[in-house]
Formats: sequence, C-alpha cells, structure tokens
Amino acid sequence: MAKDYSKLAQQIVDLVGVDNIESVTHCQTRLRFVVKNRKQIDDKKIENLDLVKGVFFGSGQYQVIIGTGLVNDVYAAIDKLGTVNAIYGKDDVDTTENDDNSNKTKLQRFMAMLSGIFIPIIPVIAATGLFLGLQSAFTNAQVLKLFGAVPSDIPANVNTVISVLTGTVFSFLPALIVWSTFRYFKGTPIIGIVIGLMLVSPNLPNAYDVAGGSAKAIMLFGHIPVIGSQGSVLTALVAGFIGAKMENYFHKHVPNVLDQIITPFLTMLLTFGIMILGVGPIVHWIENLMVAGVEGVIGLPFGIGGFLIGAAYPLMVLVGIHQMMIAIETSLLAATHLNPLIVLEAMYGFANVGVALAMIMRTKSKKAKATFVGAFSSQLFGVSEPTLFGILIRYNFRPLIVTVLTSGFSAAILSIFKVAANSYGLAVVPSYLMYIYNARDLIIYTIVSLLTVVIAFVTTNMFAIPKEILVADTKDKDPVQDNTVYAPIDGQTVDLKTVNDPVFSSKMMGEGIAIKPKATGKINIYAPQSGKLNVVAETGHAYGLTTDSGIEILVHIGIDTVSLNGKGFTTAVKMNQEVAKGDLLGTFDPKVIQDKGLDDTVMVIITNSKDYFRIESEPDETISSGSALIALQQQTETSKTPLATQ
Repeated sequence: MAKDYSKLAQQIVDLVGVDNIESVTHCQTRLRFVVKNRKQIDDKKIENLDLVKGVFFGSGQYQVIIGTGLVNDVYAAIDKLGTVNAIYGKDDVDTTENDDNSNKTKLQRFMAMLSGIFIPIIPVIAATGLFLGLQSAFTNAQVLKLFGAVPSDIPANVNTVISVLTGTVFSFLPALIVWSTFRYFKGTPIIGIVIGLMLVSPNLPNAYDVAGGSAKAIMLFGHIPVIGSQGSVLTALVAGFIGAKMENYFHKHVPNVLDQIITPFLTMLLTFGIMILGVGPIVHWIENLMVAGVEGVIGLPFGIGGFLIGAAYPLMVLVGIHQMMIAIETSLLAATHLNPLIVLEAMYGFANVGVALAMIMRTKSKKAKATFVGAFSSQLFGVSEPTLFGILIRYNFRPLIVTVLTSGFSAAILSIFKVAANSYGLAVVPSYLMYIYNARDLIIYTIVSLLTVVIAFVTTNMFAIPKEILVADTKDKDPVQDNTVYAPIDGQTVDLKTVNDPVFSSKMMGEGIAIKPKATGKINIYAPQSGKLNVVAETGHAYGLTTDSGIEILVHIGIDTVSLNGKGFTTAVKMNQEVAKGDLLGTFDPKVIQDKGLDDTVMVIITNSKDYFRIESEPDETISSGSALIALQQQTETSKTPLATQ
C-alpha cells in the first residue's frame, strides 16, 4: 500500500506559507517554491520535518530537499491539497536568468545582468557577421574577376535580398535588446519587442540619417527633438529596464479584470513617452561618449591602448567582470558595424593555447598531461575556464603572467594596424570567420594570432614550467574493489565539494564525484552500473538506478537544468527498465545548457552512502566513459565506523 504523504505536504506548505507561495514545482531531488518573501520562512522548522534532508534558496526559488523518488510522492500530495499553484512535472517559471544575488556585490550583479541580457542575442549577431563576411568575400571585385564578372553584374534584386540577411539584426537591434531586457527582468517579452520596434519605427527620422545630415529631427511641441534610436544599445537597455519595472508594478496594482488590457497599454505608452521625450537622447549622448572613449583608448599611439586592453582582459576574465565588454562591443557594432575591441581581447585565447601546448610537451605526469590536453582542446574553441583555472593560476601564477604579457603585446600590434572584426561571439579557431569580410585584416589577424601562440609557447618553456609536472606520477595506492561505479561520460573529474550547488557540495544527497564534460557537441550518457532504473526524469536531466548489489546511484546532469524543461536533452530508457553497465541512457547538449547561463557539470551520487564503510573517488583526472569512477567498501560487523572518504 502506498504511503500517505499528505501530512508532510501540509506541514511544508504551512511552514513556507500558503499566502507566501506563488507557485511550486519539483525536480528529481527537491521541491521548488517561488515565494513572495523568503525571509518569513523558518528554515530550521522545515529541516526538522521527517524526510526533509535540507533547504536552501537559489535560482530565485526556495528549495526543499527530499531526495529521489520520494519527492514525486510529496509533490503529488501538495498538488492534491489544492491550496497552492502547483506546476506539475515542469518548471514553467523561468528563473534561470536571475540567480540568488544576496551574496554578490553590486558589480557582480551588474555583470550577471549584462550577461543575462546579451548572451541570448550573441548568436544572431555572430551569424550576421558571417553573412557580412561572405557577402564581402563573394562580391569582391578580385573574386568576381576569377569568374569573368564585376560587382555591377550582380542584379539589384539579388543585392536587395542579401541586404535582408546582412542588415536586419543591426536595423532592429534595439528591439532585440529591449526584448531580452524584458525577459531578464521578468516582464512580458512581447511587450518589450513592441517597445523596441517603436524606438526604431520607420515613421521616426532615422538616427543615422539625422547624424549624416540627410534628415532632420521632428521638433515635438516646437522644442523637443525626436528621432529614432537606431544603433543605440544603451537606450534600448534603459527602455527595457524601465518598461519591465513598470509592467511588474502595474500587474500588482491594476485590478485583475483590467490587467490584461490596461497594463500593456500603460507600459508601452509611458515607456515610449519617457524615452522619446528626453531620456532617450540623453542616454544616447552618454553612449556616444562611451564609444568615443573606448575608440580613443584603442587608438592611443604606438599600440599603448591595445596593450592595456589585451593585458587587462585575462585579468577581467579571472575576476568575472569581462561581461561588460559585450555591451561595449554591441555599441561599437551598432554605431560603426565594426568591432575593434574583440580583436584585442581575442589574443588572450591564443596566448592560452601556447601556454597549454608548452605544458603538454614538457610534462612527465600522465595525470597533468590529461588535464592540459583537455584544457588545450577546449581553448581551441574559445572555452578558457579549464586553461585559466587548471593551468594559469594553479602553478604560482607564472603561466598567467605569460598570458597577460603575450596577449598585451599581440593586441598592441593589432591596434597599430587598426584591425577590426565585423561581429563577436567567436573565439580562437572559429574567430577567423569574423575577418573574412576583409582580406587585409584576415591576413594580419592570422599572422599575429599564430605569432601569439608561438611567443606564449616559447616563453612558457623558458620561464613558466612548474617543477612538479616534470616528475613522473608515483604509483597510486590500490583502490577499494568491493563495488565499483563507472563513469557515465568523458570528462574531467571534479571534487563534489566544489560544485556550485549546496545540495550536492554539502553531500546532503550522499557521497560522490562530479564530472565536467569534455566534448562540445551532443554527449551520450551511459549507465554507470547494471541495475533497475527508478528515476528517469521527463526532462532528461537525471537518472537513478539501483544495482543488484544494492548501490543506489543518481546521475544528475547540470545544475538547475530542470528549468530547461527538456530542451537539449533526450532519453533512451524508461522507468523500471533493467539496464546493463554502458547502456545508453540518453543525451544532452552542453551548449544549450551554457547558453542559458547554467552549469553543465554532471554529478554521480551514491544516495545510500551510509550503507558503505568507505567510498573512494579521485578528482582532477581525465576519464573516459566506462572507466572506474567510484569504489565502495561495504559495511561489515567489524567495520561499522563512520563513513570515510578519500
């Protein structure tokens, strides 16, 4: 007979507060409440409830940890109560953009905001840059000459169609930014995009035409100049912020019967009025000063500005403030259709490639080489964190100094030659696509980037090779062999204590280890042991199985990935299915996870850890799927002492 969890459900709802709960959903391990006032909840009382393993507030949600399997039953009991808004089986409230900011500085919150707003529009800007590059390459007079043609031979209607591909994003960029800003601040995105389109309406004088003298501003009331906001990134950001805040205010104060009509009406009217009648022109003037300032630094004589930017960028990435550069780059692209800033920042990635390559060539440690190869491979495609944290700051900062100086030197050369990209969002190997629009810039960028790799490689060999990697590995002690759990994916093992989720890092769910995925495309998840599946998340982000010997294993893909509602995931198995070690469980796409600003780390947890005397795993190792990951020693009458982990 199924156990009744209605009492526990009622206790949890009462302690969180019926009137305090906006909605509740769940994932494979926890209940997730969206609450009005987190401070009114008594954490200790909830933690003392039977079956509750802990609580914490994160990703904009109050999360009550129940554990795999049981959480489904407790959630179903809450749903039956009918007293709160239960969202069954999925998280309809998009909270991925606004993580808990209570422990972040104002600067960190500002960086997170910029990242959350601009990351969704990076792909279309990068694609537009590629369109522009291909247009320049295939309509170039020298290229056409090879086919016996000249640019004037291209039909006007073909040029018109091409202009749709190359011009749409920049023509309506403010609309995209207002949309994304509304989305970030929990406004209604469709209202945001309409406000953005109003700012660039063809009925208003085009800002570029006014600046060029071919059009004049509309003088409203005879004194207020009104023009479109083409190319103004900061204006769009401010409009999105004001509009989203207004909409949220009206939702709370307009009667429900009128809310659907009055709130959008007032939001669009007041936001557009505020921006057109004074705030917009002032913000645009400030933005022009910022762009001029950045261009002034880049243009400092003898490459000084380029060196300063190129050398500072690795340090900005290290402390996490590099996201603000996206906003500046977007403004540059909107104003000039060129981006000289990313050219200087890009040298950081090439310097990292040289440093990592030198480490690979010199190390005698197999473990270290595996780490360096992983870092090198990911850096080739612009993912710098493995190199930054696994090499640059791990070995007395000497490799970091090499990267800083090499990046600065190369950026100085590029600034002297005034090289510029036509988009952003691409790094290291893919970055060359941003220069195919201009043969001169492509050649210079290629030469300097390769020179950067060589200089970093040589300099690292001379000054920054740590002594510890020049020593071969000593033979590891024999692992515990009673029971073994195998790796479900390829990647780099990570100490569970360091993952960015208190539930897993505190080992509330049990002992285990995490794996940072190695591949960049879709990744297969394989069964870590043979057994029966008792958890197969509908969203594809979690699997649980119990082996014949009684090991209870949870494989959890990413952190807070339940909010993706299955996007980027596929499942190949069903609940209660018997699987063998190495059977395919499903797939996931780490890019989809990362594009949402989420962590794609995979956790492998032994949820019945207390049944084992020892559980051993090894962090900081490169492993392949199917290789031994966790070793367990069972409790015996002579070994009933507290769990020991190594």
